[in-house]
Amino acid sequence: MYLAYASPAVESLTKAALLFAVIFALTAIVLAVARRYRGRAAQDKLDRHQMMSNFRELYDRGGLSDEEFRTIKSKLATELKAELKDNSGAG
Repeated sequence: MYLAYASPAVESLTKAALLFAVIFALTAIVLAVARRYRGRAAQDKLDRHQMMSNFRELYDRGGLSDEEFRTIKSKLATELKAELKDNSGAG
């Protein structure tokens, strides 16, 4: 037999369960986005190191002038220092 009327306690419990489910889902989404962003930041850091290595090889083979290599090296070093400063201030 189906009851058409639910008690106020059952209604409150149902609303609380739905609210909990929504909060849980939103938390899971936020954590997934944060995890993806952190992974991308770590990949960017590796990419800068790899780029510096690639530019060093190009310079060693004569593909870059001294001035070009110094400019690239300075730019990448500035970005890495800024990133390190941001990370040390955040932790």
